[in-house]
Amino acid sequence: MTELSGRVAVVTGAGSGIGRASAVALAAAGATVVCADVDGAAAEATASGIGEQGRSAQVDVSRAAEVDDLIEGAYREHGSLDVLVNNAGIMHEQLVADVSDEELDRVLAINLKGVFFGCRAAARVMREGGRLIFTGSVLGERPREGLAAYSASKAGLVGLAKGLALDLASAGITVNVVAPGLIDTDMTRALAGDTIRDWSDRIPLGRLGTPEDVAAAVCFLASDEASYITGHVLAVNGGMYT
Repeated sequence: MTELSGRVAVVTGAGSGIGRASAVALAAAGATVVCADVDGAAAEATASGIGEQGRSAQVDVSRAAEVDDLIEGAYREHGSLDVLVNNAGIMHEQLVADVSDEELDRVLAINLKGVFFGCRAAARVMREGGRLIFTGSVLGERPREGLAAYSASKAGLVGLAKGLALDLASAGITVNVVAPGLIDTDMTRALAGDTIRDWSDRIPLGRLGTPEDVAAAVCFLASDEASYITGHVLAVNGGMYT
């Protein structure tokens, strides 16, 4: 079993779905977890469910100052920051001709820039053994119709992770991406019905993934067992590659 006792983790987008499952799993492995979300009540619900190992914070990751405050606050309160799970994200389903400048900016601000902000802040305080983990998507490598903006934001995470893996290797910090396939979350259920049916038919294992499936991969990448893995994209997709 993964052992993370004594470590401090921050999880963005922890109010629901993969973020909530990741926060719960990290806490079960022994970590103290700061559960951050733009929805403060949802963040608090996750933290309360964890118990004494849980803390909560309301944060809009598209705002660099708020992300800086989140990371610096966690470090000041607990004396270290060992794991940052950059999970906060939004889905946007629309044909490219109809995507407005404002919609594109919002997708990139949350899904890509927000991750950059978190890593930049964490790099200032993380010590050797630190773990930066991104929630990417199979769509970052295998886009689908109507999801170009979202796919671009998730593809950007791969380049960001590989670049940061080089930048931070000398500090002993690893940077990796977990790339879920079709996971049973509120975000997935908001997609058009025909999109979900089409994707479901392409999963060789014959089922949608669960948030806990992804959280298990997050915990592995946060652990000592993953200390020699960096710049990697770990697919959690039931075999859905095409």
